[in-house]
Parts: sequence; structure tokens; C-alpha cells
Amino acid sequence: MTGSTRFPAFFGYTICLLLLTGAALSGLYFGDISITWSELFRILSEGISSLTDEPIMASLIWRIRLPRVLAAAMSGAVLASCGVIFQAVLRNPLSEPYTLGVASGASFGAALAIFFRSRWITLYAFLGSAIALAAVMALGERDSDDDISGVILAGVIVGSIMSSGQTLLRAIAGERLSAMVMWLMGSFAAAGQFDLPILGVAFLITVIAGISFVNELDIMSSGDDGSHLGIDIVRVRMVLLAGASLAVSIVVSRFGVIGFVGLVAPHFFRIVFGPAHGRLLMMSSMGGAALLVAADTLAKGLNELPVGVLTVLIGGPVFCLILWRKR
Repeated sequence: MTGSTRFPAFFGYTICLLLLTGAALSGLYFGDISITWSELFRILSEGISSLTDEPIMASLIWRIRLPRVLAAAMSGAVLASCGVIFQAVLRNPLSEPYTLGVASGASFGAALAIFFRSRWITLYAFLGSAIALAAVMALGERDSDDDISGVILAGVIVGSIMSSGQTLLRAIAGERLSAMVMWLMGSFAAAGQFDLPILGVAFLITVIAGISFVNELDIMSSGDDGSHLGIDIVRVRMVLLAGASLAVSIVVSRFGVIGFVGLVAPHFFRIVFGPAHGRLLMMSSMGGAALLVAADTLAKGLNELPVGVLTVLIGGPVFCLILWRKR
């Protein structure tokens, strides 16, 4: 694909903003307790002062639904932007945020917590993903700028080991098996305002990494040798992979494994608006946020169906269609 875009970047940003706004409003509107559109817009326009005038409905919007929408939006933005980073660094359009075994490590950690009846599922999951990432970085580092096979192979091996450990725990879990399975499917049902600061950290990590190394992402994705430009590709690669994996591990450790967001969003925007990573990162973040908020809203309306199931059911066919149209 050439560097030119089929549509102006402004068009893409506008569409993403409209989609994200529509998804967010839908997330605030739909739920177990009915609310009219006029009530919703009045509460939003009055701000937190509406908590005094209309405490029940305002609390529903500001303290329950809005934190959930924001959590889904930030998680979608993190997964999509990390997908862009992984696909560029690994030079593989099929790479996703879970390529290096981060999800497998988090799943193993959560399975351990559930197996031992610990309340610290999020902590166990984060530690599991961090251990998996550290192992991949230690095993996969190479001196050659062009050799990324070691990182990919290390991710496959570590991910397989973690997945095997998780399978073993599920086999002997007994009555705790259902809790493991439900966590692995991903859900924002328990999302609250206390999740937002740590999600903000994850989002900030991806923004800083993407903006700081946007030119390097262009170079790595093109396959060019950056050494003649004075770029330490090995160091940049490790920093980007570590930062993106850390950000993803935060999302996974809190809400479970949510697939296809980090794969479909970057692919779609790359095809429509071109491969330049300056705009690709921003559009993918906004598109991923809109996609995950919409999926969570739909999941909420289906008796809290795990959102990870919906993202696979929606994202899978969409991704197949994208690949088919590229033939």
C-alpha cells in the first residue's frame, strides 16, 4: 500500500468522533433502569450539580454508567493503539496486543487467584502478565536490528506455557471453573470510577510511546534499516513492546481478555486512510474506543453477556471481510 490516503485525514477524525460520541451516549442511555433522552441531556448539561436536584437518576449516570463507558472507551483505545504498535514493530499485520503472551500470563494469574479463592484477582493477573512480558523480553532480545523472530518465538513459547498452566488449573478447579471461564471472556460489568486512574496510566503510556516514536514506527513497518539514520532499532523495539505490553496488561488484568479490538481497528484505518502512524494511532484509538463502548452497550442489553464474546463475534467476520476485500 502506498503512503497516500483514500480519504482526507480530517474526514477520518470526524467520523471517529461521531462514532465515539454516539456510542458513548448509547452507553449512557441504555441500561436496566429506563431514562429518556431529554432527562439524559439535562443531567449531562447540568453537570454534577444534578446530583442534588435529581439524586437517583443523576447518580445512575455519573457514578455508574459514565465510569463504565469511560472504562470501555479507554480500554478500547489502549488495545487499538497497542495493536498499531505491535503490527509495526513486528512487521506483521496479523499481530495484536496479545501476541507476546501478555493475555496468557494475565489469564494464568487470574486462574491462580480464583483457584486459591483470593480476592486479589486483578493483582494476580497483572503479576502474571508482567512475568510473561519479562520472560519474553529476556528470551527474545537480539543484537540484530532486523531479527525480530526471537521476540515472536519467545512470545509463542511463553504464551503456550502460561496457557498450559491455565488449562491445568481449569481441569482441577471443580466448582471454580465457571468463575475462571467468565473472567477469561472479559466484562465491564464491575467497572467503576476507581478503575479510571489506572486506565488513564495505561492510555498515557500508549500515547507517549506512540508520539515519541512515530517516525520509528513508520521506518520499522516499512522494513527499512534505521541504523543509517542514527536510530537504535533494537532499543526502540524493546521500549515500544515493553510499554505497549504493560499498557495491555493493565486492561487485561482488570477486565479480562477482550479480543479483536487491537486487530480490526488498526487494519481498517490503515486500509482506508493509509499507513502513516501519526494519524493511524489517533484514528485507531478513537475507533477502538467507539467499538468497545458499542460492544459493551450491546453486551449490557443481552443480560451482561461477556463483552469479549461479542468482540470476537463482531470483529471476526469484519476482519475476514477486510482480508477478503484486500485480495
